[in-house]
Amino acid sequence: MMLLTRCVSSQEINAVPAKLIIPDGTAIELRLAESVSSAHAHVGDLLTFVVVKDVNIGGFTVVEAGTMARGYITAVKGRRLLGFGGKVVFKLGSVGLVTGDRAQLLASKEVKGGSHTMLMMEGAIVTSLIFLPAAPAFLLARGQNCIVTKSTEITAQTDGDISIPVAELLRPREGSREMVEMMDYLPSRVFDGKGREGDMINLIFVAKQEDLQNAFQRAGWIKTDTWSPIFIWHMLRRGVNDTKLPMSRFYLFGRVQDYAFALPDPSEIVSRRHHLRIWKTNYTIEKTPVWAAAATYDVAIEIAKRGRLLNHKIDPDVDAERDFIGTALMGTASVSRREYLPSASPIFKAETTTGEPYHSDSRILLLMVASAKTIASNQSLPGVWAAPLSIVAPVKRPPNNMTSHP
Repeated sequence: MMLLTRCVSSQEINAVPAKLIIPDGTAIELRLAESVSSAHAHVGDLLTFVVVKDVNIGGFTVVEAGTMARGYITAVKGRRLLGFGGKVVFKLGSVGLVTGDRAQLLASKEVKGGSHTMLMMEGAIVTSLIFLPAAPAFLLARGQNCIVTKSTEITAQTDGDISIPVAELLRPREGSREMVEMMDYLPSRVFDGKGREGDMINLIFVAKQEDLQNAFQRAGWIKTDTWSPIFIWHMLRRGVNDTKLPMSRFYLFGRVQDYAFALPDPSEIVSRRHHLRIWKTNYTIEKTPVWAAAATYDVAIEIAKRGRLLNHKIDPDVDAERDFIGTALMGTASVSRREYLPSASPIFKAETTTGEPYHSDSRILLLMVASAKTIASNQSLPGVWAAPLSIVAPVKRPPNNMTSHP
């Protein structure tokens, strides 16, 4: 019996290989750690990225979430004449493995600033009809500088097979890591087109796309029109009773909001409205997409602030808007679970991109949106709610440039 036990133990040890191969092309999800502008960037400038998901292979973790990766800028063009915008191209270099070694990465991204070519041509044509000699002046118009905003996402691949010793690897952490990792590295605030931090992320939805849209529709909210750069023209064309008045574009994960919903005040449709912007994350819970949102309450219109002709002034108590939305969706039995989560980078006092101050207790409200079938069940059993998700409190963010403070 002793001899047999020794043989079995020996076989189990031998079953675990001494080396593990990280296959060529293994995907690694990263986010940019700081904003970059074509007005100041130079070719060769180093960039920092952070891994936002553990990379597990063969029952071992080979790259931990939170690991910093290196990259660099390969091309830069500032805004140019004839209305052309700026451009920034960057490339990934390497990322650290749990063994202390580095893996070379393959990935690059090109981001372009807004161009004013069509507006320039239209202006030149209109001006030529009024005063021809002034028309060439529009050729001197420049486009916008390119801003690659902090939290811009990019998926890189490992370059070639990599052999590492199994003895130095980690076993994957127990339990579901999706939600924990998302909360650990969720950006605390959104950005405008110039890279300025603004509204805080104060809501998370766990929902399929159709269920999310239906939930707001049942609560009386309206999906707003796509943003237009000619805001005044939109108001003149639609009038002050336009409930679908578009919202300005904000950025999260390097892209503009996927959805924007509003609940206007019937007596002051344009100036007062509850509203939020929603971005889809690359995380899921039980195969259901997770969405991040920034919600504020517009209380008035102000003129000419921080380079914008018109802007909405918000209620500084953004927590009230967060809770208002939660109550509105729960009132239609659209929510199967709700829970307040702590932020990894607390925001207690901050400003919008136009300088409006706001304050918060820094909690994020998570709402799990029910399917149509579940809603019917909830309506037949009012007051019955599922248990909270019991999310582990997020760990402290990586240091320095990875943390947003007011």
